Amino acid sequence: MDANTLYVSDLDGTLLNTRDAINPRSLRIINSLIEKGMKFTYATARSLSSASVVTKGLSLHIPVIIYNGAFIRASDTGKTLYSVGFSKEEQRFMEEFLRKEGLSPLVYTFREGEEKVLREASRENQGIRRYLSNRKGDRRMEAVRDGESIYQGDIFYFTCIGEREELEGAYRRLSEDKRFRATLQQELYRPEYWLEIMPERTSKAAAICELRKLWNCERIVSFGDSANDIPMFSVSDEAYAVENAVEELKSHATGIIPSNDNDGVAEFLQKRFCEDGL
Repeated sequence: MDANTLYVSDLDGTLLNTRDAINPRSLRIINSLIEKGMKFTYATARSLSSASVVTKGLSLHIPVIIYNGAFIRASDTGKTLYSVGFSKEEQRFMEEFLRKEGLSPLVYTFREGEEKVLREASRENQGIRRYLSNRKGDRRMEAVRDGESIYQGDIFYFTCIGEREELEGAYRRLSEDKRFRATLQQELYRPEYWLEIMPERTSKAAAICELRKLWNCERIVSFGDSANDIPMFSVSDEAYAVENAVEELKSHATGIIPSNDNDGVAEFLQKRFCEDGL
């Protein structure tokens, strides 16, 4: 088993199938290889709470990368090993900017040491209501009453959900500001778009490089499906796009593997380690 290589997979559209779960066959293959010593983890835009639900049954021994690289956390205890957040000056700028744009975001923050996702209850749209419906019982979710600010605590991430037309202007303007990193993507299998905003210092690529150092790995092999995986591919020694990936990502890939519904990541790993005689 190659103990010097870190294997990192995106979740949605890559390791997860179109039903937001890992195929049972993929689980069996990957868990078997992990037990034999493979260093495998995931990098996702999801929170640890959300990712833990959809990766249930995956036997990870290595910390995971969440919130598009804002955090590296131990998968078992949730302990934070690495984090990136907005400065107070950046928080104040974003509050004013989003108000001028007429956008009401989901605000991901640590308030008094507790992780929260704050929202204005009076401005919930269909996309936010769907987001909340998939997170029933999640104690991070909190509606802020009229007159109170949602910009509380130590903020590390913003998400605006809506129509492309109402979000793309803000996306263009933020993309020109070197202090921030913004992505605008259509939600998988849904009509609404997500504008996600984080400090420029936040990226899957930066977090993967940090995790490589923490685990003394020499090489990185990554797997993805969307354009926001390009930075992750750029720091990888090998990078593989699933068959269902966007063409933009495929052009940056070492190769193409079967789709997320056809156990692409697991098939690749099984073949790689069978070739090594395992």
